[in-house]
Amino acid sequence: MAEENEGRKAIFRIPVIALFGVAFLMVCLAPTAFADVPGLWVLYVVPLALLVFVVRTRTVATAKGLTVRTMFGRRELPWEALKGLAITGRAQVRAVLTDDTQVPLPTVRTRHLPVISLVSEGRFADPSGLTDDLLGKAKDGEAAKDGEAPEDGETTKDGEATKDRDTTKDGETTDEKQADDE
Repeated sequence: MAEENEGRKAIFRIPVIALFGVAFLMVCLAPTAFADVPGLWVLYVVPLALLVFVVRTRTVATAKGLTVRTMFGRRELPWEALKGLAITGRAQVRAVLTDDTQVPLPTVRTRHLPVISLVSEGRFADPSGLTDDLLGKAKDGEAAKDGEAPEDGETTKDGEATKDRDTTKDGETTDEKQADDE
């Protein structure tokens, strides 16, 4: 079965280095958990729950939409079902659905909004304006595919700039002509 090209993909998760903190907690609990008091080994439930939380919690953004994974569940949010994104006072981001309900996006912060804008292919504007030129180039690339010639200073499909090259009547570029003259 052939894989579909999903385009860009961004995964927002808790850094893996947090597992070292969980391991340190388990080591620190060892003297207490295995003391002479029976049943204290149950204290290991806390670091194991933290381990599951760190490994499972994430938000994945693809061209199709957002996937929110929490400790006990998973929810698919296609871009069409989203009205927008809301920012809380603590710089956390929530997805606002078309029925005005809000879904928290774990591990996504305001600094991640340009990435979400790129992955969503412009469905959500970047409030910082960092991705405006990148999305503009992508739209110009689509126009070039449709048969429109790029203007001077723009790039062609293969990424070469057209500003510094002129084409002669023979179809050679000035760079090729200068190389032939030498």
